[in-house]
Amino acid sequence: ANREEIQRGGVEVTPFITNPRAVQAHTRYIDCDLNRVFDAESLSKEETPDLPYEVTRAQEINRIFGPKGSNEAYDLILDLHNTTSNMGGTIVLEDSSDAFSIQMSHYIKNSLAPETCPVLLIDKPGLKYATTRSIAKHCVGVEVGPQPNGVVRADILEKMRKIIKYALDFVHLFNEGRVFPPCSIEAFKIIEQIVRAH
Repeated sequence: ANREEIQRGGVEVTPFITNPRAVQAHTRYIDCDLNRVFDAESLSKEETPDLPYEVTRAQEINRIFGPKGSNEAYDLILDLHNTTSNMGGTIVLEDSSDAFSIQMSHYIKNSLAPETCPVLLIDKPGLKYATTRSIAKHCVGVEVGPQPNGVVRADILEKMRKIIKYALDFVHLFNEGRVFPPCSIEAFKIIEQIVRAH
């Protein structure tokens, strides 16, 4: 990626590949889903040789960008995901009371218009995942697809780039003191998990 593309005055941006072994293997994960192991139990497990790779990696990421729930944790993690689902470019929020993330989503959606960018809200405690982004004070996921693991589609990459551009533009404006008027956004909300037989 072009580093100038993600640089903004007054904003420190740290690109980071969370699961490099899975990327190299063109698969979602090696031992277990990384975005399910940022819970207190996994983050506090003793490091042993038989600990799943993703749990060890989650602990390392928590040391770098956290610790989770602390004042030292990063202000924002934009957690970028590829999906085989036909989601286009979708913003994923985990807290309906996080005004910063809602304002950011509103800014991104307006900047992308007339292109669509749905917002998915996963804030029900029993349905939330223990994601990488949950380490930060403000966590925003970006899902783009459809695109299989190990494949880069130009149109999907461009959608991701636009979403990230507008997200970083928003952070820059916010840090400069821009006041954003109250807003609301339309969001799809997960209300229950339905398990289907295979």
